[in-house]
Amino acid sequence: MIAPPRQREETKDRLPAPTIFFFFEGERNIIFSLPIAIEERSRRYLEDGQMIKIGVISDTHLSRPTEELAALMEGPFQGAEMILHAGDLTELAVLDAFSGRKVIAVCGNMDSAAVRQGVPGHRVFQAGLFTIGLIHGWGGPSGIEERIAREFKGVDCIVYGHTHQPSRREREGVFFFNPGFFGGGLGVSPGSVGLLKLGDSISAEIIYL
Repeated sequence: MIAPPRQREETKDRLPAPTIFFFFEGERNIIFSLPIAIEERSRRYLEDGQMIKIGVISDTHLSRPTEELAALMEGPFQGAEMILHAGDLTELAVLDAFSGRKVIAVCGNMDSAAVRQGVPGHRVFQAGLFTIGLIHGWGGPSGIEERIAREFKGVDCIVYGHTHQPSRREREGVFFFNPGFFGGGLGVSPGSVGLLKLGDSISAEIIYL
């Protein structure tokens, strides 16, 4: 499940300057949209033979952080450079669990009005050598990757949620990754989260909780 990096010339003229949402130290009501420039850091990582590690979660369905959610920072997400949330938080307070880390989030179909007003429906950003799209998704599981792929151009990886089914695979040169369903707010045991690992290629790990 590895997608080779695309040549930068293929995308530089088609994509807008990448942006990122930063949530600092629990100040969830202050959302900054800033350009992110990490090429120098990415070169350093590759020279050192290291990987960029990104924690990925979706479908928390919570109104506030829980102990189980916060524990991810000392467990599967320990050492992650940033956290991606692929929607259905369902309230902004959920992101307080990841205070002190860079967080990129999108809204989903079950999110509150406050989330939908403060968080976009999809994002495109650059991490390491790769351009990554983040979206929640919609509709039934069948055909979801085809639907969400139409929302992006020139990306190397698309991270999504919605189906509650973990998945990782490459299709037509794009790496699709769904971390599955955390689901703490639906009265069921948490299911899974994921790790996205970026070096000179893309790989992903699904972690069952």
